[in-house]
Amino acid sequence: MTHEQLIAELQKIVGRQSVLYKPDDLLAYECDGFTIKKNRPRAVVFPDNTEQVAAVVKLLHRERIPFIPRGAGTGLSGGAIPIGGEVLISLVKMKRLLAVDFRNRVAVVEPGHVNLRLTKAIEHEGYYYAPDPSSGMSCTIGGNVGENAGGPHCLKYGVTSNHVLGLEMVLPNGEIVTLGGTVPDLPGYDLTGLVVGSEGTMGIVTKVFVRILKKPQGVKTILALYDSVEDASQTVSAIIAEGMIPGALEMMDRIAIEGVEAGTYPVGYPKDLAAVLIIELDGLTAGMEEMASQIVEICRRHHVREVRVAQNDKERALWWSNRKTAFGAMGNLSPDYLVQDGVIPRSRLPEVLQRIAEISQRSGLRIANVFHAGDGNLHPLILFDSRKPGETELAVKVGSEVLQVCADVGGSITGEHGIGIEKQNDMTKIFTQEELDAQVAIMRVFNPDNLCNPDKIFPKPSRCAEVKKAAAVHTH
Repeated sequence: MTHEQLIAELQKIVGRQSVLYKPDDLLAYECDGFTIKKNRPRAVVFPDNTEQVAAVVKLLHRERIPFIPRGAGTGLSGGAIPIGGEVLISLVKMKRLLAVDFRNRVAVVEPGHVNLRLTKAIEHEGYYYAPDPSSGMSCTIGGNVGENAGGPHCLKYGVTSNHVLGLEMVLPNGEIVTLGGTVPDLPGYDLTGLVVGSEGTMGIVTKVFVRILKKPQGVKTILALYDSVEDASQTVSAIIAEGMIPGALEMMDRIAIEGVEAGTYPVGYPKDLAAVLIIELDGLTAGMEEMASQIVEICRRHHVREVRVAQNDKERALWWSNRKTAFGAMGNLSPDYLVQDGVIPRSRLPEVLQRIAEISQRSGLRIANVFHAGDGNLHPLILFDSRKPGETELAVKVGSEVLQVCADVGGSITGEHGIGIEKQNDMTKIFTQEELDAQVAIMRVFNPDNLCNPDKIFPKPSRCAEVKKAAAVHTH
């Protein structure tokens, strides 16, 4: 099939206005939030419904043309970047809230539904959707499913996988299946859990059944300012050791504070501050004042310079706006930055931050640290200038060194941003070849021809071909 014939066939399925194929129109789809690598797709298709997705996939499967599902393009690991002439299947037109069952606390959304809009749509009844990535105002729930996104409140409420009950999905051959449903803990294999976090390598999600929660009765937010990152880190461990699980427990270091204070929502932090903690309690109002007092006392025991309790919703909103714009605020400090995403045991936080500082000093690149301190999910932001020869490559190398530190202390190379193409070669830091082969074999059950988001997640060269061949021999 020629390129012209492919475009004509795609237009028959979704309409002429829903296919982009001219070079200039494809520029915006060369990358996602990971901008270090770019490549143009063969075409971009915008289906309106599951049936159109299935029809597009059947056509591409028949012609052996690879394809990639794409949400809002906010992903940070290159999972939606075309690397070999793929067709992008953009799901942004499939953005409806299909159903809400308040009595059973379930909502059904299409994959293009923006995360924060779900909460906005149900808050009048006193409900909300818990997963809250910092890009919640723009990222889609389908993308959150692909990456198993988290957010500041995942310490208490978990990540996306803890809130997805079921999925409708188009398999890579165009077949439509439903995994799970509106009832939790169905018998049989947890295929829903398998697909959440699979980064679009097992199929294209077209419907998501999610849990919704009743808004907490009370919320209390505490801001703690420190002259030492170690004191702030010890405070985090002490709060958890006391048996308290705040809704969120966030930290920013000196460079991150410098960035956000030059941004859209400055709080007025002292310029010589070493670290900031945002500690948020939520739940029943009974006992909340006492718990807040305990946390304030823990902060004081660990040499806090100043500790404040938000006096109203406006002050609380300012603190959170400042924190949630931290990634973008790095543009105030550097023309380019690379976001990393590692996980470590909380108890190793001071050691890990010291090793990251040593990497920064050795490389000459500044590294800001913004992280979900309560559950050990770090986001080192590596500042660099792509206009300087070799500095982009250095930033990538530094990012890999940071992930090695996370692996060395028993952590992980991602907590919520996924692997994509950014961290493929880092997978060997935490998995043996046998473990990687087992994962590839599972992926091949869903995606035997490697057409759906091909050659992502797993390092290359790998033993994918041998695994596929062995599976074929076993089948026949």
